[in-house]
Amino acid sequence: MQLGAFSISLAVKDIEASRRFYEKFGFKVFGGDASRNWLILKNGDHVIGLFQGKFEKNALTFNPGWDSNAQKLASFTDIRELQRQLKAHGVELQIQADETTTGPASFLALDPDGNPILVDQHV
Repeated sequence: MQLGAFSISLAVKDIEASRRFYEKFGFKVFGGDASRNWLILKNGDHVIGLFQGKFEKNALTFNPGWDSNAQKLASFTDIRELQRQLKAHGVELQIQADETTTGPASFLALDPDGNPILVDQHV
């Protein structure tokens, strides 16, 4: 199962304080919009999303169709197929992608400890 690029999405209280903190670890702003309360930071292949007021909890995030530089992959498993495979394995989804559509979509599952796993396809 190819899930695409991986990042951790952090629910932060103060996006600017968090940005400054992670910059001390060598992360640099890679994308996002601080005025809209979200930033993507990168250090090598490591990616962190900072989200103020968007999520209640930190989440594991996978982006089918993207590499770690947010570039479209030549081939990838569409999110709807990933969703079908997970459901066939008995994974309960909190939010489901509309399987009648194509292109961008997302779904959300919770691990046994309640940690959110967001699968978010942008292509």
